[in-house]
Amino acid sequence: MTALGGETPRKRVILVVLLAAAVGPYLVGLGDSSLWDANESFYAETARTMVETGDYVNPTFNGKPRFNKPVLPYWIVVVSYHIFGVSEWAERLPIALGGLVLVATAFALGKLLGGVDAGLLAAIVLATAPRVLMFSRRIIIDVHLAMFAGLTLLCFALAETYPDKRRRYLTFMYVAAGLGVLTKGPVAIVVPGIVFLLHLALERRLADVRTMRLPVGALIGAAIVLPWYVLVYQQHGWQYIESFVLQENILRYTQTIGGDGRGPLFYLPVMLDFLFPWSLLIPLALWAGTRRTINGKPTARLLVLWIAVFVGFFSLSNTKQDLYILPIVPALAALIGGLLAGDLRLPKASQAARRVVLATGLMLFVLSVALLGVVVVPGRYPLSGLGTATVALGGCGLTAAGLAATQRQFAAVTALGVGFAVISWSFVSVTLPDFERYKPVRPLAAIIESRASPSAVIGSYRLPVPSMVFYLQRPILELHDPVEVARAFASDEDVYFVMPEADYRAIRESLAGRTYVVDSHRWLDARLSNLLNDTAFPEIVLVSNRDR
Repeated sequence: MTALGGETPRKRVILVVLLAAAVGPYLVGLGDSSLWDANESFYAETARTMVETGDYVNPTFNGKPRFNKPVLPYWIVVVSYHIFGVSEWAERLPIALGGLVLVATAFALGKLLGGVDAGLLAAIVLATAPRVLMFSRRIIIDVHLAMFAGLTLLCFALAETYPDKRRRYLTFMYVAAGLGVLTKGPVAIVVPGIVFLLHLALERRLADVRTMRLPVGALIGAAIVLPWYVLVYQQHGWQYIESFVLQENILRYTQTIGGDGRGPLFYLPVMLDFLFPWSLLIPLALWAGTRRTINGKPTARLLVLWIAVFVGFFSLSNTKQDLYILPIVPALAALIGGLLAGDLRLPKASQAARRVVLATGLMLFVLSVALLGVVVVPGRYPLSGLGTATVALGGCGLTAAGLAATQRQFAAVTALGVGFAVISWSFVSVTLPDFERYKPVRPLAAIIESRASPSAVIGSYRLPVPSMVFYLQRPILELHDPVEVARAFASDEDVYFVMPEADYRAIRESLAGRTYVVDSHRWLDARLSNLLNDTAFPEIVLVSNRDR
């Protein structure tokens, strides 16, 4: 561990303890928060419906077929529901476990790259990245795709490193790739396939394609993927299969769907965001990775190629979402771990890494001061734990900068890891539970459930609240046209709609008969534009045509 000042058992123990502290927040308080994110709500409710109906072939949400993604993520939640019962905790557990597999994959890739200490540092880098932690508590499909893709990469790297076990690792690779296809579609084999082909070409080993056991891989993939598609075809013909292949894959790549077009450099800041606070090390780690081979095998260059192809492939797509490149994070973390461990054996890179750690510490300290002055002290966003997190941010940043400046790189890196482990624990145990005050769906759904008749008309207006379906266990109307809302309130049945208070005031006069605000709830809409405009706390109202 050249860069960290020599390898000692004490340092390794410190890294192991720090890693244990960093992964703890992935499993703490999973059931303390209500559903809010649309992605999470879709999978929670669809899996619940599967459990209730016993139909594990046809995903449905809000009473409508939902074939826009393959079925494996629903099945994973179904298994958790069968074991633990239907709850937010049971729905989130498989997501959290997927995040922990990502951390373990980073460790394995880092170990393969530069030994145990590089692996531990890679795992710590990934585990202490706040965005990865947040994804691993609510975004099942992309976390699990990243998990299977990361395992595909790891198995290929192991097959390249240990030729005597190549057949075994390639078999595991095809299993992981097949599960990835059943998670999100062909991207799970297309992009890794490009990476591995380019890797062999750059190594002037294209003839080794014959040793990749492609017929076996095709059989494994078909055995995993085809049964569900065959069942869907038997029941519906090509309708949903064609719509998934065309709409969710080809059209998303060739056309802009679901928002404004994003430029070709969109993913560069996304990479920095994913691995904050270690982001400033990314350019140096990528550069160092192109200069290093391990045991005669270009492991580091394979990781760089993996990152470059994923980013390049989706940069050419017309529809860009940040989570599309989530599969790069284990490779990025492994390269950073190797760089910090000094195992890349590039003296200039090791010296530069110390300077980058120093700069990172100073950046975090400045950021904490800004947050204290703009957010915490004025109390603009009164969430418990923000003060603790901000102080930890500044404290670890200043400590890391001071230690790096005095050539104590290991202590500086440890300080960063400890600081962000503290931030993670504060986030999951204090901030998230307090955030429930600003999530209106569960309390408003409880009021609706206590008042609404079985035939009541229930819906939302200009407010995405898919979790209402989960909490009410019945379909709801999702309307954006005020004429349709007026038509719903003209019903002879009792009517309950949730909507922003400002939108209710705008359409109130057009609604038939008298309407009543049954309850209201503040909502923290933490988009950057709302934070800057001080409009992050709109009132959400529950409106009914019944006063009691």
